[in-house]
Amino acid sequence: MAEIQYCNRRAVAIEDDAIRVTVLVEGGHVAEILDKKTGVNPLWTPPWPSIEPSTYSHARHPEYGDDAESKLLAGIMGHNLCMDIFGGASEEEAAAGLTCHGEASVVPYEIQASGADLTARAVLPQAQLRFERHLRLAGAGVVRFTETVENLAATDRPVGWTQHVTVGPPFLEKGRTQFRTLSARSEPLESGGAEEFELFTSAPASGGFTTHLMDPAREQAFFTTFSPTHKLLFGYVWKRSDFPWLGVWEENCGRKRTPWNGRALTRGLEFGVSPFPETRRRMIERGSLFGVPGFRWIPARSRVTAGYCAFIRPAGSIAEEVAWDGASEVIAPSTPPGPHSRRKE
Repeated sequence: MAEIQYCNRRAVAIEDDAIRVTVLVEGGHVAEILDKKTGVNPLWTPPWPSIEPSTYSHARHPEYGDDAESKLLAGIMGHNLCMDIFGGASEEEAAAGLTCHGEASVVPYEIQASGADLTARAVLPQAQLRFERHLRLAGAGVVRFTETVENLAATDRPVGWTQHVTVGPPFLEKGRTQFRTLSARSEPLESGGAEEFELFTSAPASGGFTTHLMDPAREQAFFTTFSPTHKLLFGYVWKRSDFPWLGVWEENCGRKRTPWNGRALTRGLEFGVSPFPETRRRMIERGSLFGVPGFRWIPARSRVTAGYCAFIRPAGSIAEEVAWDGASEVIAPSTPPGPHSRRKE
């Protein structure tokens, strides 16, 4: 395994004939899932310079802001993990050094890669958790993920565990990029909801967040997104019992503060165990939404595992779904969807 440089960051990549997947050493972010034929990576690269989280300090890097989110923003890219919270730190946690969305997106990872396989491991010292993510290129533009979280403490732990997948340009285009999922119920965050889900907004500036409870009638959950310009279908498939919630976050040139400066175009599709990004206290106090738990317990000195897949492939339209086969863990096209592919209100 040889480290490479990706957007000024230490990284490791694996590839096959169809795709290349690049993972950052610090923060463990999946920075790209590149379709080699088109040269397009659907995942978001921020419009500001990216630095290693270990080099960040409030004093030296005011260009990233000056709060508990700044260290994360200095190094965020593509698909990052939110662990052991999904949301902001409390005032006391921030004073103790905890960053927004927890440590998993800022700690260094030990990465081993060989052929079609990559394994990234890290210890989260503040949360007292050990995390491992294994990626395997399964062919046909499919990336299979397996994650294991080990509680190192002698007490049961309530945790947030969310895959913060964010798409961006050139794949994401105003008024063109399309999205699909299946959910049973939806609710906006108090601060406002995202624009129309199925077609990315054409508005000059907008933003918001909605949460979607994945359809309990289906064993698998998914989102797909389609670029008419590049004729690419991109998405993720996961077991609904592992991650019952999909949060949809949108930032369309609306945030004027540093480092956003009104120039970021993104949509986050964040599937996990929590409906909303919020503090740990609020997560526990909320408990559930629509009768479904809003966090997951990791028993003392125990491990839990979850699996999911990402896929990217050529497509003529978004009228293609994917199915999760829990036994064989393969992705295959299913019957083209009709109106049922729209989210249920």
